[in-house]
Amino acid sequence: MALRVAVVGATGNVGQEMLNILQERLFPADEVIAIASRRSIGRTVSYGDKELKCHDIENFDFSTVDLCLMSAGGSVAKEWAPKIALQDCIVIDNSSAFRMDPAVPLVVPEVNADAVMGYEEKYIIANPNCSTAQLVVALKPIHDKVGIERVVVSTYQSVSGAGKSAMDELWNQTKGIFVNQEAEPREFTKQIAFNVIPHIDVFTDDGFTKEEWKMAVETKKILDPDIQLVATCARVPTFVGHAEAVHLELAGPLSAADATELLRESPGIMVVDKREDQGYITPVECVGEWATFISRIREDKTVENGLAFWCVSDNLRKGAALNAVQIAEELLNRGVLKPEKSPAAVADE
Repeated sequence: MALRVAVVGATGNVGQEMLNILQERLFPADEVIAIASRRSIGRTVSYGDKELKCHDIENFDFSTVDLCLMSAGGSVAKEWAPKIALQDCIVIDNSSAFRMDPAVPLVVPEVNADAVMGYEEKYIIANPNCSTAQLVVALKPIHDKVGIERVVVSTYQSVSGAGKSAMDELWNQTKGIFVNQEAEPREFTKQIAFNVIPHIDVFTDDGFTKEEWKMAVETKKILDPDIQLVATCARVPTFVGHAEAVHLELAGPLSAADATELLRESPGIMVVDKREDQGYITPVECVGEWATFISRIREDKTVENGLAFWCVSDNLRKGAALNAVQIAEELLNRGVLKPEKSPAAVADE
């Protein structure tokens, strides 16, 4: 049977990026189908040099597809992912709906690729939060080498993490300020242009936000339940790219030089760390890239076995769409998904 892939939420930022990455990485789908809500009927989205017409999720037969990449928000995922999975279609969901479900694997392929086989219980695999995804890619090699006991992380997250309307708000506020218009917040709690907002998602009873809670519990599920993590998550006026200042307390000694060499050799990581002007990566440079970039690696002498670094990644890619496609590639590599060979390819063997 031909390998057919559906992308739910195809008109959104992440859905469009999923389509881009499927094409860029030459994912061997025989057919890719764009799915959206009823209000998007008639719209088209780009897939390489093709234009795909959007199908209505409510009327689409998911029993005809093998894999569904879903990026349509938590409420849509809660309603539709189980329905789709019951039709023998594996769902890779980008929302928070199933991340902490013990029967659903939460996967970052560079970190816990074996977990993908847990899809069999519910036919759903969860993508982590965007800020968690890039963090655990950086933590994995260090944790394997010497062990990580505690993580203190401050995030500087772009507005694209809150969707297209949030990007529009930053754009409109920035333009408006130059002509003395009042910057009225709609998507955010305060003005985002030329500002930093220490508030992402709702507050919990202990004073942390849900975004900060997600980073702690998701890191434990993906990497190690014994790791202690405290986060402060802030929204900053950049369009794409999340940055993180990371401070680690390690179980044993690891010099900055050894950490640099270790990270250079690790999958999914690009180290750019020169102790000079421009010798580091910022969100602007990471846009459109696949890697998680690490800079400013240094020893933290204020704690025993301390290490600090700067971590930057394209949140629409590694934080969402790329990670989902990498999970799909892992399913391919393990023989769960099997693309149909063309007659010509068979004849050549």
